[in-house]
Amino acid sequence: MQGKKDYQEKLFARFQLSERIPKNNFYRRLKEVLDLDFLYKLTKGYYGESGQKSIDPVVFFKLCLVGYLENIISDRKLIAHCSMRLDILFFVGYDIDEELPWHSTISRTRQLFPESVFEEVFTNVLSMCVEKGMVSGHTQAIDSAPVKANASMDTLELKVPEEELDEHLRKVRAISAMDKEVPHRKSKGDRSDKGQRSISANTKELGAIKGRNKKWAKDQDQRPGAGNKGAKYTSNKTHYSPTDPDARISVKPGKARKLNYLSQLSVDTAHHVITDIRAYHADGKDNQQLQDIVKRLQRRLWQQGFVFENCVADTGYSSGENYAFLESRGLKSFIPAHGTFKGGPDGFVYDQGTDSYRCPQGKTIPFTKEFRDYRTGTRKKEYRARKHICTGCPIRSSCLGKSAQEKKFGVTYYRAEYLRNIARVESPLGRYMKGKRQSTVEPVFGTLTQFMGLRKMNTIGLAQANKVMHLSAIAYNLKKYLKFENERPKSGAGKLALPLFVKIMVRYVKSLSPVHLKFRFIF
Repeated sequence: MQGKKDYQEKLFARFQLSERIPKNNFYRRLKEVLDLDFLYKLTKGYYGESGQKSIDPVVFFKLCLVGYLENIISDRKLIAHCSMRLDILFFVGYDIDEELPWHSTISRTRQLFPESVFEEVFTNVLSMCVEKGMVSGHTQAIDSAPVKANASMDTLELKVPEEELDEHLRKVRAISAMDKEVPHRKSKGDRSDKGQRSISANTKELGAIKGRNKKWAKDQDQRPGAGNKGAKYTSNKTHYSPTDPDARISVKPGKARKLNYLSQLSVDTAHHVITDIRAYHADGKDNQQLQDIVKRLQRRLWQQGFVFENCVADTGYSSGENYAFLESRGLKSFIPAHGTFKGGPDGFVYDQGTDSYRCPQGKTIPFTKEFRDYRTGTRKKEYRARKHICTGCPIRSSCLGKSAQEKKFGVTYYRAEYLRNIARVESPLGRYMKGKRQSTVEPVFGTLTQFMGLRKMNTIGLAQANKVMHLSAIAYNLKKYLKFENERPKSGAGKLALPLFVKIMVRYVKSLSPVHLKFRFIF
């Protein structure tokens, strides 16, 4: 017989969330293990003594974590999503008839709390992972990735006063056909200060930018479909974003130029737990930020009771200063040297005892002085031969060229550190570390950007971006924490050893006299 369901709302009903949420539900399990009560004391100083009560800080952090666990980057969509989920309401401590906080309260509270509060929550969750045996501490893999800023390239402004705009356009950049067709979109407001609106490039850099602009504009206009893009070559030296002045123009091979932030991430190689994350300006280089990362990471691991030993990263973090810095802190670097490194001219042999080079003709090229490379700012050592040494040399023309009178060249001051690092990288352990890095930190970044709400910033400013990255990392570590099971490997060695142990103990007992046996059982 066919059934028909008639629905009519009840005026009164007995309903409890705790009875409706399954025991193995993710948010029910997370509610049982996550204790954020320390936030009340930590955030008390950021509230006044009078006025209307604000959102509970524990509720705020739980709602933020739900956003990254559900891959929702909009505060408005987050509140709408949470109101429809019984398990999330149970997790944040709200009943079905209670109204969740307004979405703007989330953004205002995020701005109220400083970065240190978010870092404290991250450290607390990391301690949970340490107690569960998920962190080894000795080997850390470091990598970076750009995260799109909450600003558009169409709103970029030139770093010049308005009355000098036309003159600057003629001197600095070549206007392509697309620039003439696509109108400039004015930003709603300008959050930048005077320093951010000023040109930071010198005359030489502006000349280099001008040359790149001409070549790029020519190539871009000839590209199929380029006329519909409206793209134009821009530089951080000459442009800024009034919407988000902390965002920087950056590009990766094969990707479009965008306003980004740079996320620097450190992952423990044992079970892929994130041990450090921070936001940086996207125009900075990885090797310029490594020392700051290592100092912060080493201090955090020491507080957790670990000794940081191996630092694993890609070629972008390579520099002699970084190799020397890591050695000074007792760390082994597994960072491939960049392709521009040369231990000296081809065919020249270095003599460590005399700190000199021997040329292919057997002549000595001694060390003369230390200096700073004006282009890169790196520390170098100069080696120069006397004029009479190169006179009459059979390979003089190929070695010196047309105008030089003596052999002179510069070598990085950190040559020894480079060579020790290269030896580690090329060893069997170094090859293992390379595979470990590729299988550890790169998948973590992919998970954060694709599934944990880090594909785009929903905030403005570097400090706010740092908070977002910490929240995403906290959500990732909590998800790993609930999935982790510390099972001992079943190798079968214990079963094989048990009969032998029993046999040995039986022989030992038989060898004892009755008096010894009685004495042993008494005591």
